[in-house]
Amino acid sequence: MIDHILVGAIATNCWILPVSVPGEPELGKTEPQEGIVIDPGADAPAIIARLRRLHLRPRYIILTHGHFDHIAALPDLIQAFEESGPPEIAIHRDDKNYLGPNAYEIHQQSFAVAGGADYVDALWQDLPAPTRLLSEGDTIGPFKVLHLPGHSPGSAGFLLEREKILFSGDTLFKAGIGRTDLPGGDWQVLQKSLDRLLALDQAITVYPGHGPLTSIGEEQAREGWF
Repeated sequence: MIDHILVGAIATNCWILPVSVPGEPELGKTEPQEGIVIDPGADAPAIIARLRRLHLRPRYIILTHGHFDHIAALPDLIQAFEESGPPEIAIHRDDKNYLGPNAYEIHQQSFAVAGGADYVDALWQDLPAPTRLLSEGDTIGPFKVLHLPGHSPGSAGFLLEREKILFSGDTLFKAGIGRTDLPGGDWQVLQKSLDRLLALDQAITVYPGHGPLTSIGEEQAREGWF
């Protein structure tokens, strides 16, 4: 079971799933089971309500990268579940500066380039520091970590190898790719990350940071368009 909430003014995909993948939470369970939240970008009340409806408590909050539209709901999400034990907040080590007490200036600089500095101010709360820094090849919960820089230095994908599922963040969309004009973006580096993804098994379903699902096979058929 992979649940989905579209959050925020930039329509970010927030994904929710149980730690034990695949499968549904056990029927009849009254105690919350451990869950994973990927990219809680805004609308914390909706994310919290969905987790409770699914009888899941967040064991991991995993961030595909540090841009504000993928992390803004973190403070409220942490507060809502702090009594059941704080979730692990995981991000690739090259995007660690997007979290923690000194992150405001970084987000202002990033969104100023995109003409959206007011967006950051409207939603701003002090962001928690990461509790786990990820690297290429790490595992977290059921996922294998793929470092996919280019959109940001620490952009990452999270792969369920057996289930052939990839959460790609803003590296790869359906017929689209992440922008590289924000601070830390690099078009040539992104091309290498895309080449890596398009060499994966074509049966892999891609759950992107924005927009509808796609597959590696579907994007392989478009090879050369980026």
